[in-house]
Amino acid sequence: MQTVLYARVSTLDQTIEHQQKQAEAAGFKLDRVIADHGVSGVKTRLEERPEGKRLYDILRAGDVLVVRWVDRLGRNYEDVRQAIQEFMKRGVIVRTIINSMTFDGSTKDPMQMAVRDALIGFMAAAAQSQAEVTKAAQAAGIAHAKGLEDSKRYKGRKPSFTAGQLETVRNLTEQKAGVSAIAKATGLSRQAIYRIMEDPAAAEASLIEWGMSRKEAA
Repeated sequence: MQTVLYARVSTLDQTIEHQQKQAEAAGFKLDRVIADHGVSGVKTRLEERPEGKRLYDILRAGDVLVVRWVDRLGRNYEDVRQAIQEFMKRGVIVRTIINSMTFDGSTKDPMQMAVRDALIGFMAAAAQSQAEVTKAAQAAGIAHAKGLEDSKRYKGRKPSFTAGQLETVRNLTEQKAGVSAIAKATGLSRQAIYRIMEDPAAAEASLIEWGMSRKEAA
């Protein structure tokens, strides 16, 4: 049996190393790390990614697949739900670092199965919802920046956060994480986190003003 971390990064602000350190800090003893670089979870299914499709070849019954959260598997409801269900059919246990969720197909109790499958559906839907919220916020930020467009305008102070940190704040806020937990995960000050939470569109606009935004939701 083996424990495999699957990591996906879609921008320069994200790193494989960070996801690996998170897994190890959560107590996972990893045998292998498999990662896809520069791949969108919105546009590309797990089984179509260069490294994602390897998971279907190497994982066997009793193995554990670790992901930071289900959004690393994908940001589309059907893709995420089908991927987790397929791994469980093969006897693979899927575990998340954030929220410490475990998806195990070995249970035969109908009530446990119903709760598990409902939770899979909810988290898959949340992954897609977060991508849509991020995309909408980015669009709002772009519109806000264009509305202020003026060659002589004052751009304001340079943001103290990156696009990757902004996305993490959004994701963890959506998951109801506390400010202290978000600060620990991002390295940002509580004040910076509060400012982002109060007006995420303005935070996105600030990144755009300084040429620090990403082009699309990961």
